[in-house]
Amino acid sequence: MAALNVLVVDEFDSEPLLETSLRQHGCEVVTLKLKELDMMQIVRTLNPDVVVLNLYAPNEAVLRTIVDINQNCSLPVVIFAEDQQTETINKVIKAGVSAYIVDGLDPKRIKSIIDIAIARFKEQQALKEELKKTKTQLEDRKLVDRAKAILIKSQGYTEDQAYHSLRKLAMDRNIAIGEMAKNVISMAELFNK
Repeated sequence: MAALNVLVVDEFDSEPLLETSLRQHGCEVVTLKLKELDMMQIVRTLNPDVVVLNLYAPNEAVLRTIVDINQNCSLPVVIFAEDQQTETINKVIKAGVSAYIVDGLDPKRIKSIIDIAIARFKEQQALKEELKKTKTQLEDRKLVDRAKAILIKSQGYTEDQAYHSLRKLAMDRNIAIGEMAKNVISMAELFNK
């Protein structure tokens, strides 16, 4: 199994506990100090498997960066922090953090926390993909129903005939039935102008 590539962004100038612990577990680690970094550029350049932040408290800039990482790079983000306020916790969860650990920088637990965060992230990604697929199927279903209504009205088909006609047209053109339904709707709108 390939070594886990970890980007650690550390706000503290103390001993590099995260880096040392992760290296002991066989991880490839790059540690940067939290300053005015262009974290998105660094994430794109390094292409890590996970981003780990060690902070006192995540500020608005950090939260925006986490949102950007989730939208553009789709990576698990783990935050070790000292801020345990409910408002902060709600903000980081909303931003898409995979794990938010308060006062938990214990070297024995670091690797397992990151492994759990990665597993949780993968599960969330699978759920997002399933939701996206379901939404697409629902949208296709609506389009098919609308296209069937057009065929029923314009061709005098029964609902069953309209569906089979759509399906045959889609198969003949080697496209999805939802795409064929869009084409029928577009053609109907063109002729009704």
